[in-house]
Amino acid sequence: MKVIASHNGLQAAQKAWNLIQQSHPLIEACVEGVSLVEDDPDEHTVGYGGLPNEQGEVTLDAAVMDGRTHRGGSIIGLREVRHVSKVALELMRQSRRVMLHGEGADQFARACGFPPENLLTEKARKLWRLWKRTYQANQEWLPADEDEETRQLMQILTKFYRHPAGTVHLAGQNADGDLACVTSTSGHCFKTRGRVGDSPIFGAGLYVDNDHGSCGSIGHGEANLLNCSSFLAVHLMGQGMSPRDAGMATLEHVARHAPTFEVDKLGRPNFNLQLYLLAKDGAHAGVCLCGNWQIAVTDQDGSRLETCEPLHSADVP
Repeated sequence: MKVIASHNGLQAAQKAWNLIQQSHPLIEACVEGVSLVEDDPDEHTVGYGGLPNEQGEVTLDAAVMDGRTHRGGSIIGLREVRHVSKVALELMRQSRRVMLHGEGADQFARACGFPPENLLTEKARKLWRLWKRTYQANQEWLPADEDEETRQLMQILTKFYRHPAGTVHLAGQNADGDLACVTSTSGHCFKTRGRVGDSPIFGAGLYVDNDHGSCGSIGHGEANLLNCSSFLAVHLMGQGMSPRDAGMATLEHVARHAPTFEVDKLGRPNFNLQLYLLAKDGAHAGVCLCGNWQIAVTDQDGSRLETCEPLHSADVP
């Protein structure tokens, strides 16, 4: 038994592990773990408190995939429901369909009994307005007031503006050896309305094959979509590669195909991508293109954060 998650999913992994030990269905345990992150108003990349799109509207994406049945559910552009991963699970359970988007996703959530709520917290609203007054430099907006609140918000905003992607991924394996995974996100902060990232797309943001393993990711969604990174990594594990080697080979593939406008002076991607891999034999790995990222792990040895191995050194010319 083991649960792994992205760096922001340590408590989620602990909760999923506890539920798996109590014989809860694996996919339910994974979703319940992710729901902790969706509930956190200080996690600005997922669920309630997630940063909005450029119009100030919070929209959420998620997908779940069950290795035992090789079925999944994907919800894209959901509004006014924080537990988008639970809606994706209901789609997998109740429908022949695999993916719903926009108004159809909203209607399905209502039909399942999920109550509507405002997902835009006051802090997220202030960050969005500060972004418009700072980065959308034009004659409409006056500069923000120079006070302590603005200074604190600007520190947060600068971080997200430089690294606009954000997601939580979690994967688990139960005592029977079955695998399942979940990915949930509010997407790029201040994204173009209608933009869809990799998180709810099978084979990109997540993928599981019960005979081989699971992979999920956070980071630059467009690169993930164009390279089907999660499917490729699981396929390579199925060919006999370790999770670490499969992850590194996948990142090398992504780096080779980076467009000219997304590489630095050394020809390396100027974006980041993190992969979280769990093999059928229980081995795991966290890898990234560059930087200091972590993978959350919970197993019989307890809960911990481990360092992701980078493909490239962090120094940028």
